[in-house]
Amino acid sequence: MNAPAPRTPEGHTLNGHVSHWFHDHGLPAPREPLTGDATADVCIVGGGYTGLWTAYYLKKAAPFLRITVLEQKFCGYGASGRNGGWLYNGIAGRDRYAKLHGRDAAVRLQEAMNDTVAEVVRVAEEESIDADVHRGGVLEVAYTPAQLTRLRAFHEDEVAYGDRDRTLLGARETAERIRVSGAVGSTWTPHGARLHPAKLVTGLAAAVDALGVSIHESTPVTEIKPKHAITPYGTVRAPYVLRCTEGFTAALKGLRREWLPMNSSMIVTEPIPAELWDTIGWEGRETLGDMAHAYMYAQRTADDRIALGGRGVPYRYGSRTDNDGRTQAATVDALRSLLVRFFPALARTRIDHAWSGVLGVPRDWCATVTLDRSTGLGWAGGYVGSGVATANLAGRTLRDLVRQDSGQGGATELTSLPWAGHKVRKWEPEPLRWLGVQSLYAAYRTADRRESTLHCPSTDRVAGWADRISGRG
Repeated sequence: MNAPAPRTPEGHTLNGHVSHWFHDHGLPAPREPLTGDATADVCIVGGGYTGLWTAYYLKKAAPFLRITVLEQKFCGYGASGRNGGWLYNGIAGRDRYAKLHGRDAAVRLQEAMNDTVAEVVRVAEEESIDADVHRGGVLEVAYTPAQLTRLRAFHEDEVAYGDRDRTLLGARETAERIRVSGAVGSTWTPHGARLHPAKLVTGLAAAVDALGVSIHESTPVTEIKPKHAITPYGTVRAPYVLRCTEGFTAALKGLRREWLPMNSSMIVTEPIPAELWDTIGWEGRETLGDMAHAYMYAQRTADDRIALGGRGVPYRYGSRTDNDGRTQAATVDALRSLLVRFFPALARTRIDHAWSGVLGVPRDWCATVTLDRSTGLGWAGGYVGSGVATANLAGRTLRDLVRQDSGQGGATELTSLPWAGHKVRKWEPEPLRWLGVQSLYAAYRTADRRESTLHCPSTDRVAGWADRISGRG
């Protein structure tokens, strides 16, 4: 039973309260917290996509396993219930993995991500999870000469990594799909779908519950040690403790510099009437992105709104995270301006809800999945914003790593993928971390402005510098 969401006065923008997705779907009925010390075969810390997919696949493969999931608030409270609803085949770090392990290994990783989109859709159908899934693919547009240069290079790179279903579109063909103001080209792949994040995560949690996994909500884990997950209410002891906390990892003892909690903010419009959709198009309900350095992401929702996101205040000093998702007024205004820049016909459309969340960013921008066989500690994350699909691949890979280590199975295609076992150096201490992130995103915004006004076909040198410094280049 979902609890009713708070209401906001007509004409006002609701700010925070987790996300529009939970405001629309209702908050889930709370599950019981941990009530004392406990034991398990596998303890999973984090009740988002990664933790729930890991529990789901482990329990399906080995029903005899005693699996416990510990969640600090409620399942989906973090990025899993706040994201843009992009189920797509992007994975962070692919080019670096090609350099480290060879192009064939990176191609295998990309092919696994392509398959993951279909896998999430398959499980949702099998478990009767109605998550408003629509497989319209992903359309990424360019609206400056520099963006068009990057888009063409990106398209060629994706095809070279095996996305042979991808299509490069000119201005007219782009407008036939979505009439983005000033768009000069786009690239489209079928390996993507739009979905409702909260419906997916609550449905997945219910499926995990039904399998017999113990889920304890309102149970924050303060420290993870080999064979121990420590909470204020007791300690869970297990041979395997899997950290699936993504953007909230920095709150755990000893892990403040592990992954940087990057903020991403979103807005959602009121339902848009049919006559305005006639001017916009978007009949295919593709997920929509662009080739700006401070990029955006958007979807046309099942109830005909536009949900659009991007970077606001990218990082809070000391790796702090905001609990409620409240978003600064300047960020809401910037996202609304971006919406109108894309679709001028929406200049008078009301913004119903704004919210923010955090995602995990490793120092080298590479997603990873790991099981330390000497300690039984495992983790997955660092998805850098593409976690809706990547979390599923991570869950299946953690399943295979645990089964391999415990003697229930051997090495698999997933455990041999190049992101398994990848080691990342820590972020710099404060204040260097804060100064660096603020400077980098200021540089990206400057580069976007310069590219929009100078109309040069080359990427602005400021963005190239920022890419090299950040580790993205």
